[in-house]
Amino acid sequence: MALRLEVVDGIAQLPVEAWDALVGDMPLLSHAFLSALEISNSVGVGTGWQPCPLLLYDDAQLIGAMPLYIKHHSYGEYVFDWTWAETYERSGLSYYPKLVSSIPFTPITSARLLTKSTDSKVLLINALSQIMRKNKMSSAHVLFPDDDSAQSFKEAGWLQRHGVQFRWQNQHYSDFDDFLNQLSHDKRKKIRQERKKVAASGVVCRSIKGAEITTEQWDFFYQCYENTYFEHRSSPYLTREFFQIIGKNMPQNILLMMAYLGEQPVAAALNIYDKTTLYGRYWGSVQYVPNLHFELCYYQAQAFCIDEKIEYFEGGAQGEHKLARGFKARSTSSFHKIENPDFAVAIQEFVAQESKGLAAYTNELDERAPFKSKGN
Repeated sequence: MALRLEVVDGIAQLPVEAWDALVGDMPLLSHAFLSALEISNSVGVGTGWQPCPLLLYDDAQLIGAMPLYIKHHSYGEYVFDWTWAETYERSGLSYYPKLVSSIPFTPITSARLLTKSTDSKVLLINALSQIMRKNKMSSAHVLFPDDDSAQSFKEAGWLQRHGVQFRWQNQHYSDFDDFLNQLSHDKRKKIRQERKKVAASGVVCRSIKGAEITTEQWDFFYQCYENTYFEHRSSPYLTREFFQIIGKNMPQNILLMMAYLGEQPVAAALNIYDKTTLYGRYWGSVQYVPNLHFELCYYQAQAFCIDEKIEYFEGGAQGEHKLARGFKARSTSSFHKIENPDFAVAIQEFVAQESKGLAAYTNELDERAPFKSKGN
């Protein structure tokens, strides 16, 4: 084989079919999603996210790839290394730029080594280390890899860091009440009370699939999305054009939940989904209604999964409150290569201590599982 490694300036320039053949059905890794980030200037010049996907060719055929970005900050990653960066800076060293393999602004576990060949995975991992060293970067980071990719980085000796997220699983429920009946009495009662209060407020929720979303509804969603950031005194990562592009290019993977008071929309939540998983992504509102966040972001999404026979609902980063709403804690991981040997040792010790605390935290979360105990 005439194997060749290449780094290019973005995924948008690659043939759709070649990239998506490696990705499979994962919508958040698709050419449509990642190229929309680039075309809409949500990543690229001035954003701190410089696309540089790593590609592996056999002659002219793309046989492997890794989504990859040069980062000039640590925003939008959800694996927090601010302390590492501050320690570097205090020592007179530059932590940025660094290399990051992830889906920008998206804490979702999925493949990072887009190839089935073991040899190709090894080539991609070695190339990632070489790029880091050749460009005198402080480090390389692989965020939220799936089990297959994680195993390859573990075998390559990369430092593994653990995390926790919350995921809901559809246990072949016949309807939402069937799901509620599996919960403990107090959790079931609380959810029913929350939903009654939303209904009593006069709010009506609608689930709208991508092809049916109007321009006005997209505009309202983006207003809600912006409000969420403004309320936290921050700026939105994604542009209005990004949502316009994915609405056009991947409508089959988009679900918009909207809440109305009379004829007026008051809140919206956007989800991405495929045949097996719904990914909760963005939420916002223009009017406060008690418990509406839970209704629109969780209960409506769970009901959709039940109706569409979708097995998993990924709730995203953080949020212990998800436990009380039927989610369970699950482990996530990231992998790190630190070039400076002294800092590599220090960070390894930090991660080891962090892992002990996380193990205790995960055990505590398991004890707080919302489902009925056996025999009840």
